[in-house]
Amino acid sequence: MTHTHVDVRPGAYADSVTLLQVSRQVQQLPGVLAAQVAMATPLNLDVLAGMGLPVDREVSPNDLVVAVRLESADAVEETLAQVDQLLVQASRRPDTGTGGDIAPPRTTAAALRRAPDAIALVSVPGDLAVLEAMDAVEAGRDVMVFSDNMPLEQEVALKRAAAERGSLVMGPDCGTAVIGGLGLGFANVVEPGPVGIVAASGTGTQQLLALLDHAGVGVASALGVGGRDLSAAVGGLSTREALRRLDDDPAVELVVLLSKPPAPEVAAAITAYADSLDTPVTTALLGPGAPDITASAEAVLTRLGVSVPEWPVHGIAHPARHRPELDDQTGRWLRGLFVGGTLCDEAMLIASAALGPVRSNIPLTPDQALPASLTAAAHTFVDFGDDALTVGRAHPMIDPTLRLDHLARAAHDPETAVILLDVVLGHGAEPDPAAALAPAIQAVRQPVVVSLVGTAGDPQDLHRQARTLAAAGAEVHLSNAGATRRALELLGDRL
Repeated sequence: MTHTHVDVRPGAYADSVTLLQVSRQVQQLPGVLAAQVAMATPLNLDVLAGMGLPVDREVSPNDLVVAVRLESADAVEETLAQVDQLLVQASRRPDTGTGGDIAPPRTTAAALRRAPDAIALVSVPGDLAVLEAMDAVEAGRDVMVFSDNMPLEQEVALKRAAAERGSLVMGPDCGTAVIGGLGLGFANVVEPGPVGIVAASGTGTQQLLALLDHAGVGVASALGVGGRDLSAAVGGLSTREALRRLDDDPAVELVVLLSKPPAPEVAAAITAYADSLDTPVTTALLGPGAPDITASAEAVLTRLGVSVPEWPVHGIAHPARHRPELDDQTGRWLRGLFVGGTLCDEAMLIASAALGPVRSNIPLTPDQALPASLTAAAHTFVDFGDDALTVGRAHPMIDPTLRLDHLARAAHDPETAVILLDVVLGHGAEPDPAAALAPAIQAVRQPVVVSLVGTAGDPQDLHRQARTLAAAGAEVHLSNAGATRRALELLGDRL
C-alpha cells in the first residue's frame, strides 16, 4: 500500500535550481512514486496539492517542503536520509582549483576589485538584486541583472545612476546577452557576424538569433536591456546606452532594435535617437499591425543582401492524417502554453488579429487578464516565465513541472482544439527538454504545434530535439510566428 509523507522544515532555505535538481534525483530513488522538494510559496503549494501531496499545516515561503509518495511506509526514514544527503551535496561549492588558499569574495564590490575588467552578473532574489547591481554601477561597471521581480522604482533608480556614470544595466530579468562572443544567461550558440542586437526581450532575442543563424548570419553582440526598459516609467534608459555602444563598435554593420510592445511615446523617442546614429538600425517593435520577429529577421537578411531561406518544419500535426478520432472534435479553443514572454506576446498579437481578444496572464489589454487558475472558456495564452510564476521556482526553461501540469489539463479539456507550445534551447536551459515534453505530447489527443527556438550549435542539439518532438506527434517550427499561424490554420472552421 502506498504511503505519502510531507515534511516541513521551517527556515531551511535553498535556491530553486538546487531544489529542482534534488527533486529530480529523489524521483529516481527506489520505491519513490512521486516527489517534490520546494520552498513553501503559494504557487509551489498549489503544485504539491495537484500532485496529491498537500501541505496540511500553516507554512511560510521561507519553509522547505519535502513531499514524497512511496511504495511503502517502511521506506520513509531511509528516503528522508537520502534527501538530506542530496541537499548537502547540491549545496556544496564546486572546487575552484585554488586549493582553498583564496576565500571567495563575499560581496559584489569585493569581486569587482579582483576582476577590474569584469561585467557583474547578478542572480539573487529580485528584492535584493538592486543592492548588488548598484555596487557594480557605483564602481563604474556594466551589470547584467538576471534576477526578476525587482520593484520598478528600484529599476528606474538603478538605471538613472548608470546613465550618470556611463554604465550599462542589462535587465532586470535580462535572460539573454552575447558580449564579445560570450553568451550570458539563456544564450544560444552563434557565430560572430555583422549584426548587433539591442533587445527589451530575452526569448525574442533568442528567436532572432536562431533565425539569423539558420540563414548563415552571425551576431557581434546582443545586449538585453530588460522587458520594462521601453515602458513609460523607465523611458529606454538602457536602450539608449546599448544603441550608442553598438554604434561605436566597428564590427557591427547593422543594429536590430527588438522589443515587446513598447510605450508608444518611448518607442517614438528611441526610434528618433536610432535614426541619428551612424550605424543603420532596423526596428522590430512588436505591437498590433507591426511585423512579427520572423518578418523582421527577413527584413534584416534582405538589407544585408542575404537570401531568405525556408524556415524549417518537422513533422505534421494535421489531425485528419494522424488523429482520425478528432474528425468529430467539438473543441474550439486555442491553448498557448509558453516559457518565453515575448514569444507569448508575439503569438497573442498574431492570434488576436484572427480570433479577436484572447485571454492571458500577460494580456495585451487589462480587461483580458486570466484568473489565478490560468484557465478560462476562451482562447488562452499563458507565459509560465512571468515574474508571478517564478517566485520560489526555477524558470520554466529549467523546470518544466508547472507547464507540464497545465498541458495535461488542457489536453483533458474537451473544449481545447489545438495546443501551441514553445521550446527554447541554449546555455542555461534544460539539457534535454524534448525528453520530458515528448511523453506528454504523445498523451495529447489534440494537434500540437511547437516553436523550437535554437541554433545548430546549442548543447541540446537542435535537430535531435526537433526529431524527438516530431516523433511524439508535434509539428515543429523554427519560426514562432509560423507555428502560431499553423495553429490558427488547424482551428479551421472553429475560427
